[in-house]
Amino acid sequence: MIGAGELHKGMAIELGEKVYQVTDYHHIKMGRGSATIRLKLRDIRTGNSIERSFQASEKFTPAFLEHRQVQYLYNDGQLYYFMDSETYEQIELTADQVGEAANYLKDGASIKILTCQEKTISLDLPAAVELQVVETEPGFKGNTATGASKPAKMETGLTVQVPLFINVGDKINVSTQNGTYLEKAN
Repeated sequence: MIGAGELHKGMAIELGEKVYQVTDYHHIKMGRGSATIRLKLRDIRTGNSIERSFQASEKFTPAFLEHRQVQYLYNDGQLYYFMDSETYEQIELTADQVGEAANYLKDGASIKILTCQEKTISLDLPAAVELQVVETEPGFKGNTATGASKPAKMETGLTVQVPLFINVGDKINVSTQNGTYLEKAN
């Protein structure tokens, strides 16, 4: 059993006879009352989402998640295709299952897929990924004193705010948690 304070986005829990994945988590403390936890949950079997509130003192049963190493192959607009690194089985995921992780997927990228009861529920991305800048405005010498930034479009279509010294063709590390620039890659 785990406490409500230990829950986080992406975690799978059992409620009743169903297994849900936490897609959003808010801790709410109002005045003198006890804290409540507002969760947005997605049923891993049906894909339906619900919102529920719980007392901060409630306990939850974590669902057993299996991690499978896969390689991203491609997408055809509707489905994303992955290959299991051990069995070479091809796995298809919908855009809903991939979610915002699509902004960080490059052809050939090695990532982990989370499965629960033989059903794929989400992708487990690394903390940061290396992406190449394909479109940005040029930076001008002397504009660096204020720490200003400019938008840059990555090879995956993601737009990130980057420092002025970043140019087209540069590779940068981007956080997969919030989609922000971390550093220039070597």
